[in-house]
Amino acid sequence: MAAASPALPVLDIAAFRADPSSAAASAFVDELCRVVHEVGFFYISGHGVDTDLFGRVHEVARQFFAQAEDVRLEIENVRSPQFRGYTRFGHEHTNGKVDLRDQVDIGRELPPPTLGPDDPAWLVLRGPNLWPSAPVAFRPVLSTWMDELEALAHTLLHALAIALGQPVDAFDEVVSPAEILLKVIRYRAASEGEEPSDQGVGAHRDTGFITFVHQDDVGGLQVERDGHLIDVPALAGTLVVNIGEMFQLVTRGYFKATVHRVVAPPPGAERISVAYFFNPKLEATLHPIELPAELAAQAPGGESADRNNPILSNYGDNSLKVRLRAHPDVAERHHADLVASGRWSTPVAG
Repeated sequence: MAAASPALPVLDIAAFRADPSSAAASAFVDELCRVVHEVGFFYISGHGVDTDLFGRVHEVARQFFAQAEDVRLEIENVRSPQFRGYTRFGHEHTNGKVDLRDQVDIGRELPPPTLGPDDPAWLVLRGPNLWPSAPVAFRPVLSTWMDELEALAHTLLHALAIALGQPVDAFDEVVSPAEILLKVIRYRAASEGEEPSDQGVGAHRDTGFITFVHQDDVGGLQVERDGHLIDVPALAGTLVVNIGEMFQLVTRGYFKATVHRVVAPPPGAERISVAYFFNPKLEATLHPIELPAELAAQAPGGESADRNNPILSNYGDNSLKVRLRAHPDVAERHHADLVASGRWSTPVAG
């Protein structure tokens, strides 16, 4: 059920998927609880996602990125108030520094919102995607991938609830429907004339509930463990899973949102990674749950120690904060009023 790997534990969810009341499922839940508390990252197997789909996802991603830049820019994210579509190379930032990647962001397909004066600002995050005209298979393949991972995420969420001594459906209401985001990412090294850096993505914690990563064999993902950054290579047939800050918040830190980063590949190489984020709905305001005494005794508190990056209890506020900071060009074009308000700016450390 749990196997050793060079980097992270491997957890097989098959027994829980088949019968959550079985002894094997209970053993899985116990091990899941330990791993998420101690590490916050793991590989998941036995997930039931079509193995052929794994290859098709990376195939359509590579086909998209192989197109000329002017074709990719037909769906450039500056056209989208929802931060959807293609982010050109070097136009996303982490910790104020440029990330060496380009990507396509895809969310839940919804009509554009009409905001009234009293509506929350985060409603701007909901709306339609920008889909490329080519490759033709891009939209159906990635839509299927998102459907498969959403089903898996609900199953894993049930296991996490049980692990915390809660009813199996304890978190169902806050993910009905879940706020989802798929990032189809290509990493490459800086070219001549570009600022030298190895930051594919800077060190960070994810903001939501659960992240699933489907990566290729190039490598570059690194996870903090015992005070050191360790390499997390691809493991055939598995997905890399990690817990985000909102789970850290609701468990008073018993579940760990772990720092991780991506190192850009060497010159001449590209790395493809597809990251799926399963998060609370934007309306959700989360508060710490009542943990069993034995877990509460090991919960250090879930708040962020970084005053420049507080964890906001309302997920919509938390998510909007991150998007405005990560994509300043989209923010300037579509949300200058939000930026000017000062509410979403980074506080000055002192």
